[in-house]
Amino acid sequence: MNEITSRFLPPEDAQRRELHNEVHARPPARVRLPALIVYVALLNEGVTREQEWAHLRLLPGHADLGLDPLQGNFLRLRCDHFTVKWERHTEFTRYSIVQNLPANAQWGADLPDLAPHVAVGTDWLRALPGQTMAAIALGMLSADIESPHLIAKAQSWLGEGTVLASRMGNTAEGLSHSCILTHFRIGADGFERMLVVAPEDTSEARAGRISQRLLELETYRLMALRGLPVAKNLSAMLSAAEAQLADITGLLERKGETDQALLDLLVSLAARIERATAEHGFRFSATRAYDTLVGQRLMELRERPISGTQTLGEFMQRRLSPAMATVNATEKRLASLAERVSRSSALLRTRVDIATEAQNQVLLEKLTRGQELQLRLQVTVEGLSMAAISYYVVSLLLYAFKGLQAYGLPFNPEMAVALLLPVVLWGVWRSRQKMQEKLHRSEP
Repeated sequence: MNEITSRFLPPEDAQRRELHNEVHARPPARVRLPALIVYVALLNEGVTREQEWAHLRLLPGHADLGLDPLQGNFLRLRCDHFTVKWERHTEFTRYSIVQNLPANAQWGADLPDLAPHVAVGTDWLRALPGQTMAAIALGMLSADIESPHLIAKAQSWLGEGTVLASRMGNTAEGLSHSCILTHFRIGADGFERMLVVAPEDTSEARAGRISQRLLELETYRLMALRGLPVAKNLSAMLSAAEAQLADITGLLERKGETDQALLDLLVSLAARIERATAEHGFRFSATRAYDTLVGQRLMELRERPISGTQTLGEFMQRRLSPAMATVNATEKRLASLAERVSRSSALLRTRVDIATEAQNQVLLEKLTRGQELQLRLQVTVEGLSMAAISYYVVSLLLYAFKGLQAYGLPFNPEMAVALLLPVVLWGVWRSRQKMQEKLHRSEP
């Protein structure tokens, strides 16, 4: 329904405000350093908003939370000394808890224990509805990003694993504004650790944007990789289907099977391909979309290398790109196989059409021969019918002449009939000719 919202404008479309405000739908949090962000992304298949709403109401001070705020896809709840951000997407829901950095997790700490210090409590965190897809403990610390001990201290904070590190962004003086360090490993507590080191004067808004980009980057990377197991599982089926299609094409070429048998094989194969396309088409499309988002988030980081370490972009290029290439190749292979099955079906259909035309030609020839025989038989019957009609006419004349003889007229009936016989034959023949002419004139 159109509504009048301004005395200066015509009635606006019902979706104008919603579409306009989409740009503000997921604003980044404002993070004051030092901070800990506990982030969990869960697959929400089968999870309703009502279930998520009921769980959010368990947060302290939010027992009276209404369901209406969750009709959108973003909600930030403020609690004592921490905030919880809820975001619902098509396939997953993510929760971000922004809290103060625990005392045991300061810069230089040796693999600090983080999970027990989550502000929402471990029970609330463990009871989140859905299946965990990504779980990240992001520490954001204030320290000297030019320190020669940066990588060593980060290694101690993150734990075992090769550290990947990048300087992020460019300031007005051409310097980086922060560093990101991680090893992309899941720890014993189930969380993946990331570390952002930034100067003390880093603004809350900038810290929030950095955290949002990093968390989205890792989430979209994992969601993009969900297409890889699908591609690997399809590989065996596609190989078998390609071999079967080659066999069917060979039979089609050699005419080794009946058309019905070949049609049954092609229909069965086409059904398998269409089923695979229907089941996995969305996953392949989603993988492409997530991969594009990963590339965008990497560009937004504006990475600069740190000597002796790989950047996140280099790591993604070497590890994620082959997986995405496998998924794309499988998708193209599936589409190509469906197209080849369609072409083989067209060839079989052409062969069936040609065979049908040949059968129709033979049938028409048989019908033509049958009509010729019928015409000859009709001519023969007509000849016999002329003789029969002439015989009856002559018999009637004979009876008439015998009656006249008996009446007293002096002539021989047999001789009179003999003399009239040519006239009778000509009259019957002429009557038949006129009847045929009349029938021909009545035809369209």
